[in-house]
Amino acid sequence: MKEKRCLCEICTCGRHHCPHKSTRIYDTGGQPSLMTEYEDKYLQYGNVPPRQSLKPKEEYQAHHGRMEGITTFKSDYLPYDVVNRPLRVQEEYKPKPGEIDFGTTYRRDYNPHKIQPVTLVRPLERKHIKGGKLDTIPTYQDDYRSWEVQRREPNKLDHTYHPPTEKFGNSTTFQDDFVPRELNPRQSFKPPGVAKLSDVPFDGVTNHRSSYIAYQLEPKFVRPKEEYKPSSQPFEDLTTHRNDFKGLLGEFTKSCKPEYTKVGSNGHFDGCTEFQDRFQPWSVSLPEARKIRDYVPPSGNMDLHSTSHLDYVPHVICPVAPVRPVSYGRRSKVPFEGNTTMKEDFQAWASCRQEIIKRHQEIPKPTGKFDGLTTFKSHYIPHEIIPVQSFKPLRVVVPSSARFEDGTMYRTEYTPKKQEICPANYPSPPGYVFVNTDSRGHKFFRRVIPEINTFSQSNGNHIPKEVAVTS
Repeated sequence: MKEKRCLCEICTCGRHHCPHKSTRIYDTGGQPSLMTEYEDKYLQYGNVPPRQSLKPKEEYQAHHGRMEGITTFKSDYLPYDVVNRPLRVQEEYKPKPGEIDFGTTYRRDYNPHKIQPVTLVRPLERKHIKGGKLDTIPTYQDDYRSWEVQRREPNKLDHTYHPPTEKFGNSTTFQDDFVPRELNPRQSFKPPGVAKLSDVPFDGVTNHRSSYIAYQLEPKFVRPKEEYKPSSQPFEDLTTHRNDFKGLLGEFTKSCKPEYTKVGSNGHFDGCTEFQDRFQPWSVSLPEARKIRDYVPPSGNMDLHSTSHLDYVPHVICPVAPVRPVSYGRRSKVPFEGNTTMKEDFQAWASCRQEIIKRHQEIPKPTGKFDGLTTFKSHYIPHEIIPVQSFKPLRVVVPSSARFEDGTMYRTEYTPKKQEICPANYPSPPGYVFVNTDSRGHKFFRRVIPEINTFSQSNGNHIPKEVAVTS
């Protein structure tokens, strides 16, 4: 006998779950009450439409008036007769007569003094040079001699590649499937890269050549070059340093460096050091090379059974029902009060746009008709344009006698499957009878198994009878 099943267990797609409610300590067995304290106190009001938006619509507001062709430039601009500026004649340079007085207050107030050259205070550099050649042997080179070490033989196995003697005769899928075909190259419609010469003679008349008027220029004023006049007074090379500085004789600074004295000895040099006395060289032997044993595979078959495979017993486990409560949306029947202290204290003031401050027109407007003819319109000569011939090839499909291969991997390997509908999509799953709903929100159904009894004869007719048996 099968027990009753929940809607979560009947579902085959995994998207249907029971509305789990909060757990109750004392289960009365009746239907759960969906009324809450919030719904009891706050009643639902009628259809309250939202506030209308005062934001202006983003639409183009067209001006339906007539457009005048007068601009500010046309209304304010007045053409004047422009006269060329008169050229200013450069005056001829005339030097002033007389001699220049080079006397200054510095020369007047500071008297010259006789100065002797400054003597150097820096001592002479002494170089100590000794003759003879330095021939010494360091202790490291004398104590540590090079040993004759034999080179180890490599233990690497000899894996030499031997190419096969027979020819590789397997063909690829590309060679099996691909059939070479003759390619018919298309005719090239590209124009030859040769410049086309025109039969019309070249018209070299430009606006500059036709409108330019050559004027005769006056000769430019050239200032005459002055001759160099050397000064009759001798050159004074006396500087302020030579004039103001007085060199005073002083004593040389005494050196605090101790005098260099050679520390020498008449005894014979003993080459024995403390390191040589305490640390004697030891005889070192080379490490023995360890031979690697050859791998010998074990005999017999390998037992792949583990303790987990032998001792583990599979059990049928039902999925755990989630304990998450149902989330109900909170809906209020009271209309929303949108008044704030900001809206009550700061009211919108009626503001008008400030008019543009325009200056009074000091220049009177022109009275005559504006001549809109430009130099380009007056000097431009239109020419006949010959369109360039297009060499673009026509879009013509080239027919082919070969058969088009439309076989794909999707067509060869696709297997159509029947779409199954989940039984939980129906209000009452087919083959199940609703039993009850518990306090946690689980809907339980009981499966109905149809059973056909033996035929009973009544009045000479065989009538089958179907009885519904619940399990």
